[in-house]
Amino acid sequence: MKKNLKYNLVWLLIALVLYFGLFGLYNGGVINIFTDAIIVNIGINIMLAVSLNLIIGFAGQFSLGHAGFMAIGAYASAIITSQMPTIGGFVIGLIAGMVVTGIIALVVGIPTLRLKGDYLAIATLGISEIIRIFIVNMGWLTNGPSGIFGIPEFSNWQIVFIFSVISILFVSNFINSGSGRATLAVREDEIAAESMGVNTTKFKVIAFVFGAMIASLAGSLYASYQQSVFPSDYTFNKSIDILIIVVFGGLGSTTGAVVAAVVLGVINMYLQDFGSLRMIIYALALIIIMIFKPSGLLGTWEFSVKRLFDRFTKKGDGPNAPINGK
Repeated sequence: MKKNLKYNLVWLLIALVLYFGLFGLYNGGVINIFTDAIIVNIGINIMLAVSLNLIIGFAGQFSLGHAGFMAIGAYASAIITSQMPTIGGFVIGLIAGMVVTGIIALVVGIPTLRLKGDYLAIATLGISEIIRIFIVNMGWLTNGPSGIFGIPEFSNWQIVFIFSVISILFVSNFINSGSGRATLAVREDEIAAESMGVNTTKFKVIAFVFGAMIASLAGSLYASYQQSVFPSDYTFNKSIDILIIVVFGGLGSTTGAVVAAVVLGVINMYLQDFGSLRMIIYALALIIIMIFKPSGLLGTWEFSVKRLFDRFTKKGDGPNAPINGK
């Protein structure tokens, strides 16, 4: 427990260094409105990629329903914040979106996660489309296809950065916990895990619910930053965009998901000047990289603070090193 606390403190120290680095760039006028939007979108994509990687990369469940869960958070935050335009209303919107998403993911996940492979992908895609169609047809609450405008802006790069760090730490600690190891066992060999007494459905559902709730949180932050929300923002294409980040970074690597979100965000920023050719160049870049690196940028590799501590500890273990710390 003490070691985990030490590692988490080191991660928080790294996050603080990055935070104050960005803070200095903002105060120095280096970052403009356009760059600010890119940074916020990168942070939101990090949350989405890390949460989907928990479902696909660590639990081994092929889900295409992330856009639907993101939509629930976005609309919950938009509706509540529009009625209560205060920071308290914003917090209630975040919590309400996560709670509703968690309940829906639990209800849907218990029967759905018994499916595997393509069948599970189709089922989760169907769930995402049902959520979107429900939003379109609930005009009295969601304003239908026209969406909701004039949402108070409580989300900014600082808020997104903080929640991105929390999401990464949460997923990393979950994977290194007993439940996380059981989830990894299910991914590696579900039959073997079940024969060892692991409740495979339970741990698949836990990972699915946690991933969905983080996606909902990302959706809430996105809606608040954009100050508007539309059903067309949460189609099948959005789920594919998130999946591309996860695969690009490497399935089963939280570090890879973060790096991929940053790299693709920067590439997308520099391609803005290419107009209609932007998506073609973007797609070609992805294809070329995946040809030469099919396992993703980092594969299953993780940046580990624990590994660094162990390496420095071993360097100090010479012939004159103290025994048992004495």
